Amino acid sequence: MASVRLLYFASLREAAGREAETVDSTAPDLAGLYAEVAARHGLHWPRERLRVAVDGAFARWDDGLRDGSEVAFIPPVSGG
Repeated sequence: MASVRLLYFASLREAAGREAETVDSTAPDLAGLYAEVAARHGLHWPRERLRVAVDGAFARWDDGLRDGSEVAFIPPVSGG
């Protein structure tokens, strides 16, 4: 089990109703962690449309969880 701090940005923050939280997860990888969080908060963004970062660096969805890491889920951003 890994304890990680999750950060939510933009529309994910609004949907989750929080900027951050600490969770304990048995997910084998970041994709599994997102699936757990999406089910808990009713997030409907497919992970293929999101970026994920671990400890400030972009990561791959199949990267394993590391206890004590900070994980950020980042939706597409529009702007001009």
